[in-house]
Parts: sequence; structure tokens; C-alpha cells
Amino acid sequence: MAIGSGQMAVGAARRGARRLPDAYSRLSAARSRGARGFTLLELMIVISILVILALIAMAQYNKTVLAAKEATLREDLHVMRKMIDQYAADKGKLPQSLDDLRSAGYIHDIPIDPFTEQADWQPEPGEDPGSTSGEQGIVNVRSNADGTGSDGTPYNQW
Repeated sequence: MAIGSGQMAVGAARRGARRLPDAYSRLSAARSRGARGFTLLELMIVISILVILALIAMAQYNKTVLAAKEATLREDLHVMRKMIDQYAADKGKLPQSLDDLRSAGYIHDIPIDPFTEQADWQPEPGEDPGSTSGEQGIVNVRSNADGTGSDGTPYNQW
């Protein structure tokens, strides 16, 4: 009986040995199917999602750049107008040009318009209130930029 049970064990081991490679071959076949990669549909869905996210990011980036340019334009106009007033208060007369502000040391350089990318401001002449002979000088400065701001006002009317 010991021999018979041993033969049965050997037979079972042989059958198991035969089944073991079958199980491995099925497992490796399943892995090879999964290891082949993504389907075209999966790739298209992922690419579509990435494109949508990129478009959203670009729109937000463009809004941020526009807001920064508008803030820079407002600040430059504010500083130049303030320096025109300061020049008039100190010198008793209005400046004749923006170069007068620079040469007198009220501004370091004439700022560059963030929209035109040039220092091509539009000075507005007016009557000098401190002058007795009715002299003219710069009373205001505006941008030469075309276009409309985010508030609906044209840049050249800021």
C-alpha cells in the first residue's frame, strides 16, 4: 500500500506539474494582454482632457497678463500725473514736455506704455494756472494705446 500511495502521489504530482505550466501560460497570456498598452479610445480621452485643461490654463494666463498690463498702465499714468503736479508746485509752472520731468529728476525715465511697448505718451497741453501771461504746459498725460480696457473704457481715455 505504501507503494501504491507513493505511485498515486507521483501521479498527482505529475498531473499537477502538467497543470502548473498551463496556469502559468494563462497568467502570462493575461499579463501580455494587459502589458500591450492603452487602447486608442483611452488615449483619445486622456488627450482630450489634457487639451481642455490646457485651454482653460491659457485663458486664465491671458486674463492675468491683460490685468497686469492694465495695472501697470494705471500706475504709470498715476505717477506721471502726480509728478506733473509736483513739478508745477515746486517750479511754479507746468512742464513743457515729459522730458522736463525727467531732466528735473522727478522721474528716472519716461515709462514705457505696456500696450504700445514704447514711451509714446500723449501729453495734454493746458493753460498754466500759475502763469500770469497765459503760458501753456502739460496738464495731463494719456496713453496712445488702441483698444478698450476690461472696464469698457478706451485706454487712450484713462
